[in-house]
Amino acid sequence: MVDLEDLSLVNLKGFQDPLTRSEIKILHDEKNTQELESRLSTRLSFGTAGLRARMGAGFARLNSLTIIQTSQGLAEFLLSRLPNARTAGIVIGYDARYNSKKFAQLAASVFESREIPVWWYEDQVHTPLVPYAVKSRSAAAGIMITASHNPAQDNGYKVYGSNGCQINSPDDALIAASILQNLEPMVWKLDGGPLRRPILISMESKYYDTVASQVAFPKFPRLRYMAAMVKQVGLETSMLAVEQQAQPDPDFPTVQYPNPEENGALDLAMSTANEAGTTLILANDPDADRFAAAENVDGVWHQFTGDQIGILLAYWLFSVRSPLGEDDVMLTSAVSSQMLSFIGKTEGFTVQETLTGFKWLGNAAENLERQGKRVHFAYEEALGYMFPNVVHDKDGIAAAMNFLSACRSWGSPWVKLQELYETYGYFVTANTYWRTPSVQKTQSLFQNLRSLEQPFPSLVNHRPVTRWRDLTIGYDSAKENNIPDLPVSDQSQMITCWLGGPAADEYRFTVRASGTEPKIKIYLECRNKNQQSASKGAEELLAWLKRTWFNDDELQIEDKFSGV
Repeated sequence: MVDLEDLSLVNLKGFQDPLTRSEIKILHDEKNTQELESRLSTRLSFGTAGLRARMGAGFARLNSLTIIQTSQGLAEFLLSRLPNARTAGIVIGYDARYNSKKFAQLAASVFESREIPVWWYEDQVHTPLVPYAVKSRSAAAGIMITASHNPAQDNGYKVYGSNGCQINSPDDALIAASILQNLEPMVWKLDGGPLRRPILISMESKYYDTVASQVAFPKFPRLRYMAAMVKQVGLETSMLAVEQQAQPDPDFPTVQYPNPEENGALDLAMSTANEAGTTLILANDPDADRFAAAENVDGVWHQFTGDQIGILLAYWLFSVRSPLGEDDVMLTSAVSSQMLSFIGKTEGFTVQETLTGFKWLGNAAENLERQGKRVHFAYEEALGYMFPNVVHDKDGIAAAMNFLSACRSWGSPWVKLQELYETYGYFVTANTYWRTPSVQKTQSLFQNLRSLEQPFPSLVNHRPVTRWRDLTIGYDSAKENNIPDLPVSDQSQMITCWLGGPAADEYRFTVRASGTEPKIKIYLECRNKNQQSASKGAEELLAWLKRTWFNDDELQIEDKFSGV
């Protein structure tokens, strides 16, 4: 056991924030060794695009000290890698969460102290404005203080590289090492100097002009929220904001989780729409990088899945930019629906898969563009949609505007989706996730899956396994020498299984551990020319997996909405 006195004194010495100093002192006075150890004996791990964690005192929490330490490490990394860092500068933005502005100010002060100019968003912004400014300003990097759709107690530190994409390997590991070499806080202030340069008005206006130039609406001026935006594009008579959710609130009092993927997240919007007689709902998550939608058809609300919105947006772009050929590319993640790949193969354009997350999708798009390819769109099933000629990251505002543009042309998006199913087949998803009590439990479960049969199970729910891919250990039964095409990492857990069966059915499911939350996620899909058969096939397979592979009292299931 680590020494309680040493832990407390070291942490108190490092903290100048009275709130977090008080937290540690209270725990110290209470002799709460267990809580002190959990907060002080380990450090936040700099990983998926940066940091995301619970706020509070301690090295294992997000607070003023860990923000300063992270910023010092990032600053030294930039200075060592980019000769122009002191002229290119860094973009910093923040959302409406508790402490976001303070954390952004502290980070800005660190970069200013190292003579790196800060392109400063002086008020709350949605996340896509940071990568947009990175590219527009040719900045060395960007930081967004946000925890996106996480619970209210969390916050985060999201980092973009000079290409406007979320950082990826090996830079994340190099930055993590630089942080550990720069732990002594060298500056601790909020106010900025001449190197802190405001960009809100100019960048926001430029960003919205960029989005407007791609959709079937007239140009519109500087706007702050989607509700205001759609009014400015000629829909003010038909758009209605949900009053209780119209303004940012860091407590997220109207939902259990501030994530539009979650069951019930749109209940208040549906109630409001019912009262007003509105049939279409548009929604973002708190930092507006995700987009959700629902439509009332004949008195029944249909909430679109992330895959369904992705297919509608992709088909809309295909229809307005046709003809497309092999050099025209759309991207999707390895856990998203296979429907886009099927459409691409049928219509003659290229669809490529990447690993999950926009650090992969964004960088893949940029690499393809350097090769002379035309990348039109990318999406993943978790309500993330990327339009590369705006930003190389998911963008809930650009997605909303493109979705509305498609609706103006098609009428009902739900009816259009059914037409696409009739043309290309029904791809029915049945996605869900389990909350896990610990990392150890997650690792144990995946190890159990690998031990079912060697080298992999021959049958799943009485269907033959035709392909098995494990990107944790680096195995793909369908590839030469069993070496996967996609990147392998023993730091993440991800297994994908393809099943055979009746000629009309095609099955694929992926089980993976979340990189940002204590969750095990499953992404399951069945394709069939018949809607009822596809739905039944997906439901039966998911039920079998719940009864067998995931029948564990320590796992708490949280169903996501699914269907056609």
